[in-house]
Amino acid sequence: MTIYFEELAVGDEWTSDAYEITQDEIVEFAEQYDPQWFHTDPERAAEESIYGSLIAAGFHTAAISTRLFVDCFLSDTATLGGKGIDKLRWHEPVRPGDRLSIRADILELEVETDSRGLADIRIETSNQDGEVAFSMIALVMFARRDED
Repeated sequence: MTIYFEELAVGDEWTSDAYEITQDEIVEFAEQYDPQWFHTDPERAAEESIYGSLIAAGFHTAAISTRLFVDCFLSDTATLGGKGIDKLRWHEPVRPGDRLSIRADILELEVETDSRGLADIRIETSNQDGEVAFSMIALVMFARRDED
């Protein structure tokens, strides 16, 4: 059953399954989109970086978080896409072998038009130790039910 805007409520919450990030994936993403040495060179990152190891690019973590959000919730909805992101933050570095999962909850709902509503949805991505690595508030548009 497709979930429309009218079925959403402030406080609704979803959690995802865990996703394990690999060193190869971190390097591959970074080589294409953020080729800084602490994302692409494991040996140098271990020796010279303030993190003590290779870390994932921030937008790689954001992309994984988005995928987890789609898998645990958005794929079952009448989503119309995103309108923006507020309060995007990277709290802890993501390292090879980390198991990431998200918790998402609705903070606010607003009817925008007769056919569309907007939900402010907080997404927090945590690692296997429960540390929040990433957070954002996604502004997601949803279709409203046709009253006919």
